[in-house]
Amino acid sequence: MEEYIVSARKYRPTSFDTVVGQQALTTTLKNAVKSGKLAHAYLFCGPRGVGKTTCARIFAKAINCLTPTEEGEACGHCESCQAFNEQRSFNIFELDAASNNSVEHIKTLMEQTRIPPQVGKYKVFIIDEVHMLSTAAFNAFLKTLEEPPAHVIFILATTEKHKILPTILSRCQIYDFERMTVRNTIDHLRSVAEKEGIQYEEQALAVIAEKADGGMRDALSIFDQAASFCQGNITYQKVIEDLNVLDAEYYFQIIDLAINNKVSDIMVLLNQIINKGFDGGLLIGGLAKHVRNVLMAKDPQTLPLLEVSDQQRERYQEQARKCETRILYEALRLMNQCDINYRQSSNKRLLVELTLIEIAQITQPDEGVGSGRKPRRLKSLFKHLMAQSQPKKATPQVVATEHREPSQNSQSTQSPSSSQSTPIAPTTPYSPSSRPQLKKAVGFSWNNLREKAKPKGKMQIIPGTLSANDPNARVKDEHEVFSQQDLELQWMMMCNRMPQHLNGIATRMKNMSPVITEIPRVEVVVDNQLAYDQMMEIRGSIVNTLKLYLHNNSITLDMKIAEHHEKVRVLTRKEQFELMEKGNPAVAKLRDLLDLELA
Repeated sequence: MEEYIVSARKYRPTSFDTVVGQQALTTTLKNAVKSGKLAHAYLFCGPRGVGKTTCARIFAKAINCLTPTEEGEACGHCESCQAFNEQRSFNIFELDAASNNSVEHIKTLMEQTRIPPQVGKYKVFIIDEVHMLSTAAFNAFLKTLEEPPAHVIFILATTEKHKILPTILSRCQIYDFERMTVRNTIDHLRSVAEKEGIQYEEQALAVIAEKADGGMRDALSIFDQAASFCQGNITYQKVIEDLNVLDAEYYFQIIDLAINNKVSDIMVLLNQIINKGFDGGLLIGGLAKHVRNVLMAKDPQTLPLLEVSDQQRERYQEQARKCETRILYEALRLMNQCDINYRQSSNKRLLVELTLIEIAQITQPDEGVGSGRKPRRLKSLFKHLMAQSQPKKATPQVVATEHREPSQNSQSTQSPSSSQSTPIAPTTPYSPSSRPQLKKAVGFSWNNLREKAKPKGKMQIIPGTLSANDPNARVKDEHEVFSQQDLELQWMMMCNRMPQHLNGIATRMKNMSPVITEIPRVEVVVDNQLAYDQMMEIRGSIVNTLKLYLHNNSITLDMKIAEHHEKVRVLTRKEQFELMEKGNPAVAKLRDLLDLELA
């Protein structure tokens, strides 16, 4: 049985023309051989597996060839070339600096440079991984490297040029090797497969080329592994199974589902991917690369930037026709933000799920938008999901996002003469049944409640701008009975309406809980003296607002600073969710519907 040789060694280039992906460098070296203008020291640097040592050997063989070709290649037939091919040449020395990095090894090398070549013109010393030499060894090497004997040429190879001393770099001609492109790697793997009689799918070779990350040696090693697993028939499905690569079909499906706002299907697909052992961060990174490729496929000028197979390029173009450029930009921004926060996140799966949900809402049409902030699509999407799960007659109870039409506003607008004489009070009769209630639904927002709780006329009262003696702060002689829930609702809405310069005290007041001690007596416990002093300055406006919106002009407000035992303990996020779930069954139903987990 013939001895097996791995493809990386079996198909190692033996001439400049067979080197893949380094045409500029090989052309320069061939011209140097043709013209005979050779430097005394060369430095080949670049990533692993791109042909640095291979080019060094080909170059050493060519400059010692007795009858080189007109193109600057070695003839392969002379005594020097045959000795090199049979690995018995005394003119070419290879030194591994990783294991021979001391001063003694360099001194031994210097002694060998004194002996002239027996056959050929030059003695060539190839030092691989030269950055591994110690500082003392570099210093011992400096003088000889700068002024070697006329028959000596040094070729240094390294993957980490930044670790080499500047004094060494200044004495060498530097050649930077490039990474292999996916297209060059695919073409080379195709030729190897044809020579070996192996059947293949081009899409499978593209996966191998992407996995190699620009290294031809890595690509050939992966190719041998895939050929062994596939038993001579390299298919796409077998390659991704062998290499444990996430199928690109998942990326196409996620984008198609996101265009149609199918969040539930995306969550199911994400669960399948995670169950197969793939990390959420890997999914986000791969999806970001996929969206970038779709973006490149939208413009014929950027289409050559796609380093994929021809079949994949057609699929990218097809999906690019479905997606707007704005959608792709926004999706890339969201995934980039997720990638930044992924490592610090304590619940990585939830972060990925929220990112995919936001991507799926990019194409969701905006609902009614007034002046001010943009609507929160996350809230709106969940509102629709809950509306679908509720009975039809209960839908108006769940969705609380109505916006007043301009016609309604025009009907409620009064003339200037009547507005001056009309007291600031609701223009519609009030009854307890018409009082806005706090709907425990996912579509709930304070802005919506504020719209429904506003008196129907032009009347508005803003805490902090009205004083107790202001005639506009007077209310009707009403004595309606109000509940604790009504008090908390109007308190929170009052805080939301406070002007910009009172944002600090408004935020503190939102965390306070006013209590009815005895109707209409209201008491609130303030956390500290500073907040107490700030609230005392606007106490009259707070009382007037509560009187107006609770329809009881006998309300009084007592404030006291909290004792140590009265300070409220801060709840954890889990306790907050459990409390919200207990008071709102719709939250639990939403969690079960989307199969969400709480960290």
